[in-house]
Amino acid sequence: MKKKLVIIVGPTAVGKTSTAIEVAQKLNGEIISADSMQIYKHMNIGTAKPTTDEMQGIPHHLLDIIKPDEDFSVAEFQRKAKEIITQITTNNKMPIIAGGTGLYINSIIYNMDFTSTVSNWELRKQLQEEADKYGNEYIHNKLKDIDLELANKIHKNNVKRVIRAIEIFQESGEKIGDFKNDIQLNNEYDFIIIGLTRDREELYERINKRVDIMIESGLINEVEKLIEMGYYENLIAFKGLGYKEIIKYLKREYSLEDAKEILKRDTRRYAKRQLTWFRGLKDIKWFNLSQYTSQEKLINNIIEDIEGHFNIL
Repeated sequence: MKKKLVIIVGPTAVGKTSTAIEVAQKLNGEIISADSMQIYKHMNIGTAKPTTDEMQGIPHHLLDIIKPDEDFSVAEFQRKAKEIITQITTNNKMPIIAGGTGLYINSIIYNMDFTSTVSNWELRKQLQEEADKYGNEYIHNKLKDIDLELANKIHKNNVKRVIRAIEIFQESGEKIGDFKNDIQLNNEYDFIIIGLTRDREELYERINKRVDIMIESGLINEVEKLIEMGYYENLIAFKGLGYKEIIKYLKREYSLEDAKEILKRDTRRYAKRQLTWFRGLKDIKWFNLSQYTSQEKLINNIIEDIEGHFNIL
């Protein structure tokens, strides 16, 4: 028997957290976070991590699992998430993966075997330092020398993915595209993917408001405390939206107003990239939250689709 699995995806600020919690309440479920920033301890405001009150008693997994200076890979997410899915299923509950990190989602729904892909953290660190010193285009040009076709598909500012592609080639002698050619759906799970979206202007307004709320809630103080704890600015964790902008404000490279506007702009661009990624998934059930005047109706419609998929009477 395949394990049942609900997956809820969508762009940042669309409303995944609250929707997933309500779905979990209806289905006796537990939530597995698929967010590459919410894995970090001490980083709460900038990652929009749900509070204990917001969780409403629903168990959440893969939040606060590593320190900001510790390494974490997609392979580790895949391994941990699969273990938790088995555990939740064994307890006769519904596992619900919710998040916006596309690679994390892909590692579950596709047969992605990471066992043969060796990680080289030293090389990754070296390439990141080169990107910081010489610029993103410098690293992007290195990828062009290896795989021009792939380099043309990855934006130079998506430094993490550029570095990963170079790392895979250096360690295995294969291009990252070679790993994708034979990818098939994971037969371990009977899953349904729920995609959440909103009208663009409403989504952008929510993003702008979220940034304002983060600042008001103490994002600057959160970053200052992390630095006081000894975490340095070149950490991968600090490359996330909300942290790199505030660090530049604290270094007086940006005014606070500039930091806020750049963060809003870059978050809107990130949301656009997320939507592009998730629209590439097959058989996704899309729900435009802008078309619902009632949250209750939205949840009921989502539950109907889930129950219909699993033939739950």
